[in-house]
Amino acid sequence: MKRLILILFCFLNSLFAKAGDGDCNCPGSHKSDKGTFYFAWGYNRDWFSTTDIHFYNAEKNHDFTLYNMKAKDRPDFKYAFRANVTIAQYNYRIGYYFRKKNNFGIEINFDHVKYVIIDNQTVRLKGTIGGKYYDTDTLVTPEAFLHLEHTDGANFLMTNFLYRKIFFKSKFATHWLSLISKTGIGIGIPRTDVTLFAKELDNKFHIAGWVAGEELGFRYDRKHFFAELTLKETFANYIDVLTLPGTKANHHFFTFEAILTAGFQFGL
Repeated sequence: MKRLILILFCFLNSLFAKAGDGDCNCPGSHKSDKGTFYFAWGYNRDWFSTTDIHFYNAEKNHDFTLYNMKAKDRPDFKYAFRANVTIAQYNYRIGYYFRKKNNFGIEINFDHVKYVIIDNQTVRLKGTIGGKYYDTDTLVTPEAFLHLEHTDGANFLMTNFLYRKIFFKSKFATHWLSLISKTGIGIGIPRTDVTLFAKELDNKFHIAGWVAGEELGFRYDRKHFFAELTLKETFANYIDVLTLPGTKANHHFFTFEAILTAGFQFGL
């Protein structure tokens, strides 16, 4: 799946190279030729790279790494139309495109991504546990050893710089299609639920590190309504993950997202 997403990224990049800017009397803009403000909400599905997770505490009786651990998402989409629509993986977007003949903009971008280490996988363990050194293959069981998940969100909060190329508009300029690109950087604010050595703790929200990413896709506009279908690759470097009291972890990974959002826009 990750290979397919990378191929689609390359395809969209080639389309950007070929598309024209068009005559940008831009959708949602005002006659005063000011910019366009918008907000949107949507859902995502995710795939993750493997990761090396390092656990340590101040006393150094725990200082070990688990290598090439696999993770998955937990979309919970079946709850989307029940009591609480925010149980599923969601995305928020608040942005602004500048003057209507300028296809650049800026956006505040929040992704609620659920990251779950897969239970009962065998990985390499190297380091010290309880003062004893290990270098061995280990079965990671949640009951006796470890379970870790950022499922109240890995929570990527980013500031994005935007660019769009409008390649189609209908005869009376009521329908628009654009290629869009978003490049940004920000912080990761996970809430980590961990079980370590049979002790469990659901931690508080916490700035654990930084993230950077690129998002490419298509945007459809009709007057004040719009929808976006995009692919996003994000690198997350979590250098300060809360686990049990006195023990922390760090790891980094790539996230590949397929995102569908819809929202409203208006000229200022």
